[in-house]
Amino acid sequence: MKKIIFLFIIFAAVYAGCKSNQKVKTDILAADIDSTVRPQDDFFDYANGAWLKKNEIPGDETIWGIGNLADSELYERKRTINENAVKNPQSDIAKKIAAFWKTGMDTASLETQTTSILQPQLDLIDSIKDVKTLLSASAALDKIGVGNLFGSYVGQDDKNSDAEAFGLYQGGLGLPNRDYYFNTDARTTKIRNAYIPHIQKILTIGGEDSVAAKNNAQQIFDLEKQLAASSRKLADLRDPYKNYNKFSVNDFSKKTPQIDWNTWLQITGINHLDSLIVGQPEFFTSLNKELASISLNVWKEYLKYHLFSSLGTFVNTKFDKENFDFSGKIINGLTSQKPRWKRVLDWEEGSVGEALGQLFVKEYFNETAKKRYSDMVENIRAALKERIEKLDWMSDSTKQKALYKLSKMKKKVGYPDKWKDFSAMDIKEQPFVKNIIAANIWWHNYDINKLGKPVDRDEWNMTPQTYNAYYNSSNNEIVLPAGIFTVPGFRDEELDDALVFGYAGASTIGHEMTHGFDDQGRQYDAAGNLKSWWTKEDEAQFNKRADFIIRQFNGFNPVDTLHINGAATTGENIADLGGVLLGWDAFTKTQTYKDNKTIAGLTPAQRYFLGYALGWLYKERPEVLARQLMTDVHSPAKYRVIGPFENVDAFYQTYNIKPGDKMYIADSARVRIW
Repeated sequence: MKKIIFLFIIFAAVYAGCKSNQKVKTDILAADIDSTVRPQDDFFDYANGAWLKKNEIPGDETIWGIGNLADSELYERKRTINENAVKNPQSDIAKKIAAFWKTGMDTASLETQTTSILQPQLDLIDSIKDVKTLLSASAALDKIGVGNLFGSYVGQDDKNSDAEAFGLYQGGLGLPNRDYYFNTDARTTKIRNAYIPHIQKILTIGGEDSVAAKNNAQQIFDLEKQLAASSRKLADLRDPYKNYNKFSVNDFSKKTPQIDWNTWLQITGINHLDSLIVGQPEFFTSLNKELASISLNVWKEYLKYHLFSSLGTFVNTKFDKENFDFSGKIINGLTSQKPRWKRVLDWEEGSVGEALGQLFVKEYFNETAKKRYSDMVENIRAALKERIEKLDWMSDSTKQKALYKLSKMKKKVGYPDKWKDFSAMDIKEQPFVKNIIAANIWWHNYDINKLGKPVDRDEWNMTPQTYNAYYNSSNNEIVLPAGIFTVPGFRDEELDDALVFGYAGASTIGHEMTHGFDDQGRQYDAAGNLKSWWTKEDEAQFNKRADFIIRQFNGFNPVDTLHINGAATTGENIADLGGVLLGWDAFTKTQTYKDNKTIAGLTPAQRYFLGYALGWLYKERPEVLARQLMTDVHSPAKYRVIGPFENVDAFYQTYNIKPGDKMYIADSARVRIW
């Protein structure tokens, strides 16, 4: 996914707040330049430095940048949609939106509400008397959105993209990933040391006395540490073959005899499942042993903690404050919390975001913008076709298959042609936590109901108002929500082609298209199946070139002593580089490039590279950078600019990069893939 730095940043499609009689706007690219920095030494600071110097990260934000600026506009638009729905709910969708908003904004109830609102779940946990009932409780909690023990999903079978499959993967941790339990750097150690007291506080708020809660917190941590020890590291999770292990339910049950999978599946809502896909079998082998060796009382406390950790924020202000103090302040470095209304909109996005999107697109996305970016997809597709045809390291047989895959790559632009039916989601005027649970149950059932049915290749997994995009390898498609094309403060028609080809064409469209041919995506065929279509020689050539980008990014040190994990970020780094190259190739065929007229003293070529850098205009807290380097497959924003640019010949020509400049890499050491 293109613009995930470590979290989703969501905002609107087309800015419409400027009036025709306003004075001419300052050019956004020229205004952000820091002329004290040489573009040849640090293009990120050169392109964005003036803005970076003038702006600080607000206390309630983990990062601050262009996405947040546009997000500010979107928050107001979504708030207006919600308030209008409350005043005049003209449809069933509007009624659900109104009920979600009203109950989410009912802060008075959060001051007095107790954990008795979760009594059915607490009674279920208390009733555990053996491993079988422990697993039954685990499955029931999973249905309402309380993650525990392990993860599960319904999705296209990687090796048969026409079929929906059920999968299992490692999970069950309260910290962001397994490395937080073992790394010894100062920042991670500080977080780990604060985690046990956090668990204790959550259990105390939940009604336990402090002495028992302290003892239970240590035991919960020790349990999670055992789960973490059998979990794969981030880079190891990127190999699609090693993380695809298909078993019959009966055969997998033999490997994990403590787990009655048939009963677990039935409680989850799945009947008559023949096979499942297990991402990390060794994790479940270890879990099987832990279920037998760890006392039931510890497991019960573990489930109780995860219940409160997942849903406590929606129960009362004490849980909410403690969760923010740990996750917000200690892990992410926040100093204050977002205002309640923005947080409700964030929760709404995850619960009924596509329903909200139906109301949103009626107001904020037009057909002219949709056509502009649909056409741009085809221009960039043509650029990749030319590049594949000219490759000197790939055999003709593999080239033909690559070209066929490219021709079959589906594009989805703006918003879905058909919408999900949310009529069965039980959102109404009731305690907010019950609306959250209702939404979680709906989504659980929605996914489970896919099993045994044809794959819906028209489905979207993002809402129209999302500032993000993705490539789906199983569908061989790029999905480009309306929101991703926004430049805050500008209508789409105000943006010149040079800026747009860099900002949207390179960093979004070209990026996502390249994902079909990165180190992971290239392993899927035109129909979306995990199936080798490369010769061994071509695969070796690709891997040799990918090693160049791994070594390059291993050398970047964004914070403390932590370096970018080149292996874990390989796919995103390849997609960034591919995006810049494809966007450039497509841009050079436009009339804007050929006319070579300057805007604000900048040539079209310069504006292209500045436009790309604008898409990564972000400041990040040190805490966020540290977490990202440990848990995310995306490089930090700055390195998504300077990293690819160091390998692009057109950048060297546009900015006269010479030996001795900090951004210079010898031609023989530059990454050459697509």
